[in-house]
Amino acid sequence: MTSIASAGTASGNSNQTWLLLLLKLRTFIALIVVFAFFAFAAPNFLSAANFVIMSKHVALNAFLAIGMTFVIITGGIDLSVGSIVGLCGMVAGWLILNGVDIGIGYTLYFNIFEIFAITLLVGVLFGAINGALITKLNVAPFIATLGTLYVARGLALLSSDGATFPNLVGNPEYGSNGLSVLGSGAFMGIPVSIWILIAVGCGAAYIAGRTPLGRHIYAVGGNEHAAALSGVKVNRVKMFVYMFSGFCAAIVGLVISSQLVAAHPATGETFELNAIAAAVLGGTSMSGGRGRIAGTIIGAFVIGILSDGLVMMGVSSFWQTVIKGLVIIAAVVVDQAQQRLQAKVALQQQAALSTQEG
Repeated sequence: MTSIASAGTASGNSNQTWLLLLLKLRTFIALIVVFAFFAFAAPNFLSAANFVIMSKHVALNAFLAIGMTFVIITGGIDLSVGSIVGLCGMVAGWLILNGVDIGIGYTLYFNIFEIFAITLLVGVLFGAINGALITKLNVAPFIATLGTLYVARGLALLSSDGATFPNLVGNPEYGSNGLSVLGSGAFMGIPVSIWILIAVGCGAAYIAGRTPLGRHIYAVGGNEHAAALSGVKVNRVKMFVYMFSGFCAAIVGLVISSQLVAAHPATGETFELNAIAAAVLGGTSMSGGRGRIAGTIIGAFVIGILSDGLVMMGVSSFWQTVIKGLVIIAAVVVDQAQQRLQAKVALQQQAALSTQEG
């Protein structure tokens, strides 16, 4: 009887281990399923031209999702990234078209690299504002970033009275031409935006997995009080993750303006939802302390392929929103199931080890 019970227990543990492995690989499995479905259901889905377009769309989601991953790992949330995208696009457009009037009858124009730097700085600045509100004034992340969402969107609208900055080709005389390289340029047949994504993704993965800062980010999300007692500069960590999120949003603002050769203040609306969806789908826990950059990028691919595939099938944008919402809910439910199963397997392994020692 004992041997039969032991065999049954071992079989049950084996099944649970396989189920846990499947849950851990859920994002990759979802990517394969979604890709295979649209390969058969959507016309021209497998065409080279569609892959190029789709990769650019995925890159936009991935940039924001990478920044969002760090924020969520610390137990926070950043709702302002979509508005920062719009504001940074308008900043770039303003600098290219109008320059900066310094008030003495002289207008200062910048070259394209200076425009990139200033625009990225604006994104980092808004991230710093989010971080300061959360760390210095103890405002809840949801409320702080909701407030800056409205502030950034309002500033974007004020910059042009709600109008578009068109024809951002720049002026060769000032060196402000070349914006379009980010959106339409390619190197070795791969869009420039994808190369930038590779650089940002590798940098973020290195920080998360190979540096003390990365360990501190996970520690803050796992148990903020314990992290502080162990010497982690919690406020500095939080400031970094929100500034990095703003930096990623600024990149997206530049890329979209480059693709359109224009800037519109409404750009980036609801982008934060796609970023959160990609991060959660990639295994980032909304309760903090757990997440991987690689998983987030795969999640961004799932969201991007799902969105483009539904468009190619002619599915209404309203239904697309419903489907994305269901994907987020399903991802959170599966994540909770994985955590419960992990805890159960860990207890069983501990019990088995205790039995062996006894």
